[in-house]
Amino acid sequence: MQLNDVGEKLSRIIGNTIDAEAHDWLEEKIRKIIREGSARDMYMTYSLIPSKVYLQDIQSMGYGNDLEDYLRVQKANIQQISRIHLLISVLNADMEFFTPKVANIIQVADTGELETFLKFLILLPNPEAYKTQAVEALRTNVSTVFNAISLNNPYPALFFDEQQWNQMYLKTAFMQGDLSAILDIDKRANKELARIISDYAHERWAASRDIDPYFWRPVSGFLNNGLLTDMERLLESANCMENRAGALCCYHSDKPEAKKLLAGYPGLQEQITNKILSWKTLKD
Repeated sequence: MQLNDVGEKLSRIIGNTIDAEAHDWLEEKIRKIIREGSARDMYMTYSLIPSKVYLQDIQSMGYGNDLEDYLRVQKANIQQISRIHLLISVLNADMEFFTPKVANIIQVADTGELETFLKFLILLPNPEAYKTQAVEALRTNVSTVFNAISLNNPYPALFFDEQQWNQMYLKTAFMQGDLSAILDIDKRANKELARIISDYAHERWAASRDIDPYFWRPVSGFLNNGLLTDMERLLESANCMENRAGALCCYHSDKPEAKKLLAGYPGLQEQITNKILSWKTLKD
């Protein structure tokens, strides 16, 4: 995802969407915050935006680029865009001074304000500076806050280390989140996560509990003997979704044993080969 000139593009979207009075209020607040170096005014303005900028349909600039695609995926509204525009503006004016102040939003924001901050972290200048805040969000049990950082968000794949990524993936499953909305699963798959997935699955099976079949996606590159036994169980399951998940894991593995196992299920193998079955169509 290439995000160039984000501040300028968001500014144009805002200018074409909100009324002149609200626009003047926002821009004057930004100028005052930058001029006075006031973190207090920044937090206050960030909080007050919904009372000044009313919800309305966003007027697209027709860029057809990754920025507008991302805003659509995240269902961004004009209040959220205005909040991010505020943060980008002050950071571009004085990165050194405002970075720790922006990072502190996680301590003073309410749930909705925090969701906006996490969803659009990737749009901020030097987004890696807020990794501590992003990782801290993984501890929450508020699903909307957790989903803001974990789902449809490129930030974790770009900046989380292996342990942090694995924690996020497992907690998404635990909270029954939409695993298919986690970005770059195949790129961030790792041996330790494959082990964790198998261990977690065995715990669920022992308790006679279901497992989201999508949960297995990261294991294809790490099919040791134990995981091959898990694949056999999935392929033999009475649940067709588990059959499909097991078949996909074996198909995308480079292990001869996995290929041999899949060959015993020619119907599933043919569906994958013909691109009828994939991780995207798993639950269709």
